[in-house]
Amino acid sequence: MSSEVSTEYLVIGAGPAGLQASYLLKQAEREHIVLEAGATAGTFFTRFPRHRQLISINKVHTGWDDPELNLRVDWNSLLSDDPDLLFTGYTPRYFPNADDMVRYLGDFAVKNDLPIRYDTKVVSVTRPDDFVVRDQHGVTYRAKRVIVATGVSKQYVPDIDGVEHAEPYYDVSVDPQDFVNQKVLIIGRGNSAFETADALVETASVIHVAGPGSLKLAWQTHFVGHLRAVNNNFLDTYQLKSQNAVLDGHIAGIRRDGDDYLVKVSFQRVNEVIKEIRYDRVILATGFRFDASIFSDDCRPELTINSRFPHLSAAWESVNVPDLFFAGTITQSRDFKKSTSGFIHGFRYGVRALHRIAEQRYHGVDWPSRDIAAGDVTEAIIERVNRTSALWQLFAFMADAVLTLKDGTVRYVEEVPVAHLHEAVARGEFGDVESYLAVTLEYGADHDKINPFDIAAGRNSQDDTSGLDGRYLHPVVRRFRGGELVDEHHITENLENEWDSETVHKAPLREYLR
Repeated sequence: MSSEVSTEYLVIGAGPAGLQASYLLKQAEREHIVLEAGATAGTFFTRFPRHRQLISINKVHTGWDDPELNLRVDWNSLLSDDPDLLFTGYTPRYFPNADDMVRYLGDFAVKNDLPIRYDTKVVSVTRPDDFVVRDQHGVTYRAKRVIVATGVSKQYVPDIDGVEHAEPYYDVSVDPQDFVNQKVLIIGRGNSAFETADALVETASVIHVAGPGSLKLAWQTHFVGHLRAVNNNFLDTYQLKSQNAVLDGHIAGIRRDGDDYLVKVSFQRVNEVIKEIRYDRVILATGFRFDASIFSDDCRPELTINSRFPHLSAAWESVNVPDLFFAGTITQSRDFKKSTSGFIHGFRYGVRALHRIAEQRYHGVDWPSRDIAAGDVTEAIIERVNRTSALWQLFAFMADAVLTLKDGTVRYVEEVPVAHLHEAVARGEFGDVESYLAVTLEYGADHDKINPFDIAAGRNSQDDTSGLDGRYLHPVVRRFRGGELVDEHHITENLENEWDSETVHKAPLREYLR
């Protein structure tokens, strides 16, 4: 029997981002409901990654007793006021099993008594006035605002002739014995592709991993979505001539030939050679994308980056549908392959910033801030860069702001997305601002072009008072007036990430500010 439920906020999806959003809404006493298609929180992790090892680090023993610092090396916990609701209490494994994540998210939902309706799949979203969302049971939900936190739930399928012959990553067998003495092609060169290849090394006769362009290694690019060391053992078997290979090229076509498959590979950087290679199995591991099929034409969000993600404003709002917001891994279009919005340790802070944006816009609640004396700015910045986990995780994307108002008041505002900061100041949302500083943590220019086999190359002396040429993560302070960059100051990088030296860190910053 159909019915209608009205609420102020509707959150679609009870994965990490949906739970984080719900927690913050409940803390603010905002009326909301969370709809989850699965039977439990974090349904995605009940199936993915297929070989069950997460690539998000879980460092239990840090030597610190500061919970804020600990979040720098805890990539799985959600933000809450409960010290018992940290993922580090669920397993000591540095790379945890996905089942631990499912258990943690379930406990987070229960212990916070979040208003989640499980086994509730959204089948349509329309907007005659308010948003009207309908589930598979015929129940409709009317909401003023919708936060979509469904993740990238649909496999991204490239335009390849005969791609239907490939077995999708999401349901290919994970039993290595099913591949004994077989020649296997894996299309894709991300973590899912190499995770699959590593699992088959002992049983498959030959494994080829194929994709165009240079292979991106996370430890070189500092983008954690690129190939992680935990998944790259396969590279040893290639470089040491063990019948496996990484193919640099496009897949031009796949066709069935008896019990086998003939695959046309268009090799790059080899005079554009096209070669047809025979395989027993072809696996498609090309990643995932956002599924926008539930939205009707009157509120269908515009997509971007090969239609894989929603196109978002600096407030994580659809660029073409007002009051339709997004949270979690689907927000990575804002910092695609640059920072960490696609991962829990990044988007947990993004969700908190989104919540503060909504509080300010819809409920008149100012962004948390504090007034400081002009002479205390150096100490305030140094204290924050030595502790903050948000700026550490969302490097170059999230900033602290030091606002100088026209009446002389100096105000410190924490954790504002850089793009939103500029827009909010221009709109007067932070008061009558004369000038402002944006404080970020960033890698240096061309940090990903340093020789990957010489990890110390390009590193500055830690006694160098000018951090301008630093390559490793370090604080950057930029001054803006009228939205225009005036100048900037780089604080010298430090091995322990402790920027508290009076001569090397504080004095140059104080002189810059003076």
